Amino acid sequence: MEIINRKENPLLNRVELSFRWEHSSDATPTLAEMVAAAAQAEPGAKADLVFVKNVNTRYGRPQTTGLALIYGAASAAKVEPEFIHSRHKSIHASSTPAEPIPVTVKEVKEVEPAAGIEATKGADES
Repeated sequence: MEIINRKENPLLNRVELSFRWEHSSDATPTLAEMVAAAAQAEPGAKADLVFVKNVNTRYGRPQTTGLALIYGAASAAKVEPEFIHSRHKSIHASSTPAEPIPVTVKEVKEVEPAAGIEATKGADES
């Protein structure tokens, strides 16, 4: 698994990882493998708070792309639709540790605030 882009989203208390997975001699990775690899790629991530979406494998190409959303708390993960939670339920319920998957990070691009937008402080931080 190769991390293409990493974006922190503090408003939703999550990290968004865009990834690419080359699987030339293997089958398309399963959802469980993608969740395990995304949890391994982000330090301190818990596998039960990782949700993989927008997975796409092009016909004839041994390459899968997708988006992994890694939440900081279970309460923050409630913004995900119910069908996403049910899709990941069997993966999150299994407590068997997955086999380590090699993960590489290539040119992670941090997203910066747009020009002219200042970071705002909360009322209690004044």
